Amino acid sequence: MMEKLTPNELAFIALANEYCHALERSLDYESREQFMGTMLKLLPRLYITMSDLEDDPYADAYIESALEEDVYDMMRGRVAQIMAEEDIYLEVFVEDMKYSDTPISASVSENLADLYQEFFNLIHSIQEALTETQHEMLCQCRLNFVNYWGQTLCNVLRALNAAFYGW
Repeated sequence: MMEKLTPNELAFIALANEYCHALERSLDYESREQFMGTMLKLLPRLYITMSDLEDDPYADAYIESALEEDVYDMMRGRVAQIMAEEDIYLEVFVEDMKYSDTPISASVSENLADLYQEFFNLIHSIQEALTETQHEMLCQCRLNFVNYWGQTLCNVLRALNAAFYGW
């Protein structure tokens, strides 16, 4: 039985919480550049920290879906408002791209809201759980990272980088 979480697990929880707060305060940023700069600093740290977490094939915990749809839509809408014309970008890492003659677009706001949902649900579920369950929830989050949100994070990071540096 685990007595405490590892430093990397604690670091990821703290970064996920920081990301959620950054999106919740998104309308407080003075400019789009300031918002993008914050995201460009947080997203790579989240990726690296999650990559450093250990896999546990025996972990079996459920992360409760706690984020309400209207809150998701509000976060997505706030980011879309901030990003304005920079919200939509061409996506190349989509399975449908192999079969499409036309470009496929994605949105920064939807990608950031998807990440917010993942991290919000984790933070909400992990707060009252026992240490062993917290560890297992982080393992589930890592599995979700490998199968879904890791690629989402990379895709939106690329789009934010292009918008921030004016490519």
